[in-house]
Amino acid sequence: MSRQRPAEAVDELSVLGIECYGHHGVLDHEKREGQTFVVDLTLGFDTAPAAASDDLRDTVDYGSLVAAVKAAVEADPVDLIETLAQRLADVCLRDGRVEWARITVHKPEAPIQATFADVTLTITRYGPSRDQPPEGEATT
Repeated sequence: MSRQRPAEAVDELSVLGIECYGHHGVLDHEKREGQTFVVDLTLGFDTAPAAASDDLRDTVDYGSLVAAVKAAVEADPVDLIETLAQRLADVCLRDGRVEWARITVHKPEAPIQATFADVTLTITRYGPSRDQPPEGEATT
């Protein structure tokens, strides 16, 4: 007997540490020479159909998703990591099963005149069928 899940319940799939090379940044040398960007993805969607069928067609194919995200980072340069993060969220939300996507863009080689470990930006975006944040997540 299967149990009904609450309407707000959603599963999470994460792919962390996707290394890409892009030419994003405000400074000319960033666009000219490029640098490494690292991307973390967390997607909220119902994995029950895939668990029941054991069929890749019933879930988000994270292999294809990673390839699409990598291609999006390596595509046309933008000035801001905010713009890049939104581009990646749009890629993740193309699959209608994805209710929300949390994207972190790491820019470890950012041109900062200080010793630092990393620069990151994390955004969360919601698909058209969901206008509420994931359970337990605060709104801003």
